[in-house]
Amino acid sequence: MIYIHFPFCKSFCTYCGFYSVRERDKIGKYTESLLREIDLRKAFLCQCSRPSTLYIGGGTPSLWPVEQLEEVVRAISAVLQGGTASDYVNFSGPSGSTISGDAAGIFPFAEFTMEVNPDDVTEEYALALRRLGVNRVSMGVQSFCDRSLRWMARRHGAVEAVEAFRVLRSAGFGNISLDLIFGYDPGQQDAADSADGNVLAGHPCGSDISGRGKAGQLHGSGTADGSRAGGAHSSSDEDLMRLWDNDLETIMRLRPEHISAYQMGLDEGSVLGEMASSGRYLEPSDELCAAQYSLLQRRLASAGYVQYEVSNFSLPGRRAVHNSGYWDRSPYIGLGPGAHSFDGDRRRSWNVPDVDRYIAAFGDSAALPPVASGSSGDSGASGSFGFLGLPSVASWEVLTGEDILTETVMLGLRTADGLPLLRLPRFMQTSIDRLLSTGSLILRDGRLRIPPDRLFISDSIIRELLP
Repeated sequence: MIYIHFPFCKSFCTYCGFYSVRERDKIGKYTESLLREIDLRKAFLCQCSRPSTLYIGGGTPSLWPVEQLEEVVRAISAVLQGGTASDYVNFSGPSGSTISGDAAGIFPFAEFTMEVNPDDVTEEYALALRRLGVNRVSMGVQSFCDRSLRWMARRHGAVEAVEAFRVLRSAGFGNISLDLIFGYDPGQQDAADSADGNVLAGHPCGSDISGRGKAGQLHGSGTADGSRAGGAHSSSDEDLMRLWDNDLETIMRLRPEHISAYQMGLDEGSVLGEMASSGRYLEPSDELCAAQYSLLQRRLASAGYVQYEVSNFSLPGRRAVHNSGYWDRSPYIGLGPGAHSFDGDRRRSWNVPDVDRYIAAFGDSAALPPVASGSSGDSGASGSFGFLGLPSVASWEVLTGEDILTETVMLGLRTADGLPLLRLPRFMQTSIDRLLSTGSLILRDGRLRIPPDRLFISDSIIRELLP
């Protein structure tokens, strides 16, 4: 499993706490540094090639010039096919040549996912991705309501999202994942204004592409039944449920192979997080978020989607292979600024979360402070993992037995497959028995699972199991 972090964005969404920057003039230098990192980490790249997945996320990877993306994909392919990155790359920087037009020499990844924004998708771009071997596209739609999208400071509109999906289909993509967000209130002002200079008036959903009518006014006074009192303008719970139902109706009409749905969070450093801390944004109630999640489960199940993880649904046989590897604790390597790597056992490292320092690490290593020795002081960290001393590594850690147990339980119980009961220590049995008696866990075929109707509170259930 290989992950590449592309940290560049045109603008920042109100809710995003991921590391990203707007300085797109540095993309060329970033690409050159990434090619050097690939060459330095070739041994571990080969160790992480099962399952053979490549995932490019961000940031906004669809801003990456295709000719530079091709350089990176071909360099990784050269390494995985027994050579080195230098067999393909001369390290004089991105060539600037156009894409070669065929997939000759590109490693046949079982799953090669590219994250895209709807407003970047054109027929030419989609066909270029296909020629590069991309066989799965993950598109951040988030909502099919223009009012919501403006509030989130997204760059696309609802109609653009639908058109981008159709372009991808026409280009031959038969495995498309769409992201949605629930558990937010777009009736509250200031978010997009703070993020991108847009002043939002309180309008209803601006595009009626679902064919089910408007979602209703989303700028309630906070005094109607079901609304939340407070200093910020709030929508009624009824309006928010109707808005979410419209999103689900639209996505089911498109029928992508995969759907990821996430509850809006208040990430540290995000515009929305700052608004909430200053009292300018009020989160919807837990009851409303639970109702939206339940509606999500029911509507997608009725449309033939299978829920295989807390936030992920797919048509049969279309689970995300790469993300499933994370939940199985498979080894993976992360390339690019801020990317994390894991050896599949107990060692984890992460790159410097800063584009300038990342570029400097491969141009002038003296520009970086010495690589941290790790939180545990384990001198064996330079073994098969091979990260100690790499100029891009900010720090590393060695997990304790308790850390591994915590990860195993937290990741395993988020999935529909659950965990084998025999993998859990005896001291958990009392908690397991109690949770089984209350219906918060079920035991079937020797595996513990959280039932679908309790997945929304999975975090609290898991906390009851852990020491």
